[in-house]
Amino acid sequence: MNESEIYKELGVLTKDKYRWKENIPYLSALLAHESVKIQAKALWLLGEAGLLCPEEVKDVVPVIASFCDRPEPLLRERAVNALGRIGRGSFQPVRPFWKSMFRFAADEASQVRLSFIWASENIASNTPEIYEEYMPVFEKLLHDADDRVRMEAPEIFRVLGKRRPEFVRPFLGQLRTISETDSNRVVRIHCLGAVRATELTE
Repeated sequence: MNESEIYKELGVLTKDKYRWKENIPYLSALLAHESVKIQAKALWLLGEAGLLCPEEVKDVVPVIASFCDRPEPLLRERAVNALGRIGRGSFQPVRPFWKSMFRFAADEASQVRLSFIWASENIASNTPEIYEEYMPVFEKLLHDADDRVRMEAPEIFRVLGKRRPEFVRPFLGQLRTISETDSNRVVRIHCLGAVRATELTE
C-alpha cells in the first residue's frame, strides 16, 4: 500500500478501539515507515492503545521514546503524547524515560511544549506523587510566550490540585493573580479552575 492508503487504513482503525490491541505489532512496524505522517499517526495510535493495555505496548516504548529526539516537531509532539497516554495506563513502562521528558518544557516548538504539559497531566492523573519537585517547571510555563501553552499550563495545577493540593498550594497566589489579570480569557478561566480544584480538597 502507498502512503495515502495506509493513512486511510489508520483513520479507520482510529475509530475502532476494539481493534487497537491486536494491531499493536502492525503499528509498531509502521514506526519504521519512511513517511513522517505515517509515523506520527502510528505514534498517536500506540499511545491510545497503551492507555487501554499498557502491558501490551511496553516492549515498543523505547522505540516510541526514541522519536523524542527527532528533528521534526510533529514526531516529538506525538512521541511525548504517546508516553503520556501509556504512562497514564501504567507508569512503569515509561518510568525510564520520564525525567528526560522535562526537557520538552523548553522545546523550541510550542506544540511540543503543549504536548509535554498534556502528557504530564495524563501521568499525574494516576501517579501524582512523582511531580512534587518539578512544580517550578510548570510555573514557568504559566508565563509562556505562546497562548496555547499558557492555556494548558494551569491544567496540570488543576490535576495535581485535586490529588496533591500541597504541591499546588505555594502557587495559589500566582494562579489567582493570573486568573484576574491575564489578557487571555481561557488562561484566566483555567487558572481559576486550578485554584478552585485545590481549595476544594483542603
